[in-house]
Amino acid sequence: MRSTPSLILCGLALTLLAGCGRKDDAGSTAAAAGAASAPPAQNVGVVMVRQADVPVAVEASGTVTALQSVDLRAQTTSIVSQVLVKDGQNVRKGELLFRFDDRAERAGLEKARAQLARDRAALNDLERQYKRAQELVAQNFVSRSALDTAQANLESGQALIRSDEAAVQASQVTLGYNELRAPISGRAGIVSVYPGSLVQANATAAPLVNIAQLDPIAISFTVPETQLASLLAATRAGELDVEALPPAGAVRGTASIKGRVTAVDNLVDSATGTIKVKAEFDNKQQALWPGQYLRVRVTLRTLKGVTVVPQAAIIMRGNDRSVYVVGPDNTAKLVPVQLRQSMGEQAVVEGLDATAQVVMEGKQNLRPGTPLRLQPALGSAAAASAPASGVDK
Repeated sequence: MRSTPSLILCGLALTLLAGCGRKDDAGSTAAAAGAASAPPAQNVGVVMVRQADVPVAVEASGTVTALQSVDLRAQTTSIVSQVLVKDGQNVRKGELLFRFDDRAERAGLEKARAQLARDRAALNDLERQYKRAQELVAQNFVSRSALDTAQANLESGQALIRSDEAAVQASQVTLGYNELRAPISGRAGIVSVYPGSLVQANATAAPLVNIAQLDPIAISFTVPETQLASLLAATRAGELDVEALPPAGAVRGTASIKGRVTAVDNLVDSATGTIKVKAEFDNKQQALWPGQYLRVRVTLRTLKGVTVVPQAAIIMRGNDRSVYVVGPDNTAKLVPVQLRQSMGEQAVVEGLDATAQVVMEGKQNLRPGTPLRLQPALGSAAAASAPASGVDK
């Protein structure tokens, strides 16, 4: 009978211990379930947004044209006696290029001069006759009609002299056609005649040579009419810069060539929706050549202190644009942005803090609130150091 209370006490103790064990197992199970429900951290590549002054530009295709280009043709029918210009030679304005056989023209000039001398001698005689007639009329030796006749003869002789002088000048001009000089400074093309060739004053004949001005030189190009307002505003604000980009296949490291817009056409081509623009470039190194096909970039304006992010970081859903940024607790945060300007691999956006880190790589698997494991995005250093340049196409 004494052992009964001891047995009861032992049974109560065992029951309490079993209950505590069940509670510990339940707590462990709940903790494990909570750990299993938390999303795992995602590896993402991030870049810092940057603030920059971004030039907004228009790129277009253009053709190099000479500011001046002249086809030289003969203005007389003659034989070429001398060719003083060589193929591809640089010539100065007024430089003698061709000389033709001028014997016939020289003879014509001498004949005109002789006619002038003969008529001048006759005019001297008419002047003396007129003076004598004046004296005789004053002495009443001849009638007034005799004086009128002498005066008429004198005036006719004076008119004849002016005609002879014009004939001499015309002969000098004709003689001058036998020397062909450069009307502009520039580079000569291929010469098409040789000494002994017959040339004719014919507008349809092939030119003797072409001379093109190479420095300065122009590029003509077209831009979309949607850029007309910005283009005109930029030209009114001052000198508008333009850049000729190196052609495809150019030697690596070839620099672009800077110029300025000099003219905007006075009408828009309704068939293509474009407007013609002409720009002028210094070409002392003769890097630009007439007829060459190039791409040009016109800087219309500069966006000051804007936010720049990689294009790859922008998520596009219909008309909405957004980016994932790193939240204060290292979780993904989806932020809507407004795309202001596209510029190749970079973009100007609004709606981000200047110190934000945006997810560039791995964003396709993210959801808002996903924990992040951060690492620099591949190529982010190159993207950060690249110059910002907005381009409208």
